[in-house]
Amino acid sequence: MVQMRLELVPVPVSGVDAAKAFYLDKVGFELNADTTVDVNGGMRVVQLTPPGSGCSIVFGTGMPEISDMAPGSQKALHLVVEDMDAARGELIERGVDVQPVADVAGVQYAYFADPDGNSWLLQQWPH
Repeated sequence: MVQMRLELVPVPVSGVDAAKAFYLDKVGFELNADTTVDVNGGMRVVQLTPPGSGCSIVFGTGMPEISDMAPGSQKALHLVVEDMDAARGELIERGVDVQPVADVAGVQYAYFADPDGNSWLLQQWPH
């Protein structure tokens, strides 16, 4: 079978600059691109990658289908971490409202959301 890698997930937002600031400054994602293209009346594409991840997120304006998604409609994106306490603590220190850790059959989860309500789960598998 031909390899298929998930490398880009759209995250629908209402304000590109506010979302960029949240993911870059508060969550600590790395900025890969912030570019404007004069196509379809103007397109802005912002792409960021979580630390250590091979998959990035994208949001912006003027992007077919992606820009049509309702802001806040992306739910339960998982960020797998090795150390839940460290990851959660770092996000809280950076100003992210991360919920308390829930243990589900030995797998730990901690929920947070971006300003539009797109939801994320930190996830730690048992060692």
